[in-house]
Parts: sequence; C-alpha cells; structure tokens
Amino acid sequence: MLLAGVAPEPLTATTLALQLDLPDAVVVRHHIDPEAGTLERVVSDATGLVERHLVELAHACVSCALREDVLPTLHRLAGEGRWSAIVAHLPVSAEPGQICEVLLRDPRLARRLRVASVVTALTGPRVVPDLLGDDVLAERGLHTAHDDERGVAEVACSMVEYADAVVLCDGEGPEQAAGLVRALARPEVPVVTDPTLLDAGLLVGHLHDHEATGCWTRTLTTVPHDDPVATGLWRLDLRSERPFHPGRLLDDLEVLGGGPHRSRGTFHLPARTGQLLEWDGAGGQLSIGREGPYLRRTLRTRLVMTGLGEAPGHLVDAFERLLLQPGEESGFRGVAEDGFEPWLGPTRAVA
Repeated sequence: MLLAGVAPEPLTATTLALQLDLPDAVVVRHHIDPEAGTLERVVSDATGLVERHLVELAHACVSCALREDVLPTLHRLAGEGRWSAIVAHLPVSAEPGQICEVLLRDPRLARRLRVASVVTALTGPRVVPDLLGDDVLAERGLHTAHDDERGVAEVACSMVEYADAVVLCDGEGPEQAAGLVRALARPEVPVVTDPTLLDAGLLVGHLHDHEATGCWTRTLTTVPHDDPVATGLWRLDLRSERPFHPGRLLDDLEVLGGGPHRSRGTFHLPARTGQLLEWDGAGGQLSIGREGPYLRRTLRTRLVMTGLGEAPGHLVDAFERLLLQPGEESGFRGVAEDGFEPWLGPTRAVA
C-alpha cells in the first residue's frame, strides 16, 4: 500500500492508524532532505524498530530516491516473507504513480511487488489552499530537490485524482472541503475525515488498477467529471473543435490558467498538425505538454475547470476569444514558429 501527501502530519497519522489495524504488516517510511542530500529510511512493525538507515543521494530528488532506495527496499522486504503487507509512507510530495509506472515496466520487481491501494492523506483544514492555492512546495519546505519548482496544488490535485482512498485528517475543515475532494477524485473512491475510518483490510485486499486510474488522470485519454458537483462548487466544461490562436493564447495564458481552480484538458494549435496537447493546471500553476499524435479524426479543445463558490464570469468569454476564429486558419499554413517552442518544441517536429 502506498501513502502519499503534501504534508508530514497527515501522512504520519494515517500511517499509524493503518499500522494499528494491520499488526502483521511492516511500515517503511522515507524522508528526503534536499539540503543535506540524504534519504532517511525507517522500517518498523508491531515489535518496534526494524531498521533505520541514512542514504547519501547523488542528486536529492524523488526519482533518485525511488530508484536508489525506495523500490529496492520494498522489493527486499517483500522477499523476506515475514509480513503480510507493506505500508509504504512515501517521501512528502512524492507522487505514487511513479512507482506504479516502474512496476509496469520492470517484471523483476513486479513478480514480488504489487500495489494494493494508493491512499492520499491531506490535512482537512488545509484542503482548500492545498488543492487550489498558489503556494509552491519550496515555500513550505516540502520540496524534494533544489530545482523542485512544483506547486502544492498541482501535486495535491494529482494525488487526489490518482488515489484509491483519500483521508482528511483533523476533520473536514471548511465547508465544501470534502465536496471539493470528491469532485476531483474518481467517483468510487472513499473520502473519510479520520484515518481510523479507513478500512485497512479492504485496502490491502484491493489491487490498484494503474491503467484504469490512468483513464481518469490522463487528460489525453479522456477528460472525466461529467457528473454535477456538490453545492458550493462550480464546474465549467468548455469545448470546441477549433484550436487556440497561439498568439492570443500566449499573451493571455493566465486568463484561463490563473486563479484558484483546478483545470485539466486538451487543446491543439493550428501550426502543429495532428498534435493533441495537454493542459494541466491548479491554483494558478499551469503545465502544458506535447504527448503524441491524436489518432481520431477530429481534434478537440476541451478544458474542465473546478473551483469553489461562483464560477468566474470571464472564463466562458475568454475561452471563446482565445480560439481561432473563422477566416484565421490560412494565416498559419506553413508557419515555422508559433511562440510555444520553449514548452512544446519546434512546430516542424509535429508537422
């Protein structure tokens, strides 16, 4: 079982609750210190401390930690046959999908390790700023490397969307907090307000379906969230078959990408023929990417936005304004550059 989160306190509380409910399990806790360049590993079970070790990392980052110690340790402990399950308390802000991706690619590890469930632990009173705020991890001292510029919201949102269960420690927090989590999580995922309410037996008896979860989290596969949201939340589903105008989008990217909301979707640009692009934003932090050719006949632009309170009145009009208007298509035929090269690479690579 993998435990993930963006703060140490809810992760610790959830780990302890699961350890009490699973006396035959072993708990592995990893902590990255980016300043010292170290990874601390603590292994314990019902009898007490099993081992504690400090690992010097060549480069203090999540990828190095997973490769150099987290996965090897989980593989080693699984092979000892002493415990019925492993509860893996991942480094704060480490995304569990990385481990699942490695297990899909590495049959040697997968023969011994399987992910039963992914649990995301958040602090109830901080749910709204964690999911919709503009803090970056480094501002809270939660970064995992010197060059870690990720936003808290982008990490927390992706963890909620990837989870098999979400726990809000210290209560629900503000009104609509749990509703916001449920609006982002997969419909079948339980959301509880105390780690003792987690069904540990059900979680370890489950089998995390990485591919099925990917259908919810990968914007290029599908953009979910067709169900209505709870009272006090808003959602906009903005769709068009037209691409964005690259100049207007570049000038006014923050009009759609900024603000306290979660936004996910796909878009395309006229000079990048056949290329569907990814849009992934949270709390004013926006990531766009190039993933590969779109194999369907019709390219579509679709952004799904979720937030609290009333939907900002400018978003629908801004979306329409940033789209390519009739008669503008001819201006982009054979265009060598569209301004998005720093993020998407040269246009000729996808022409």
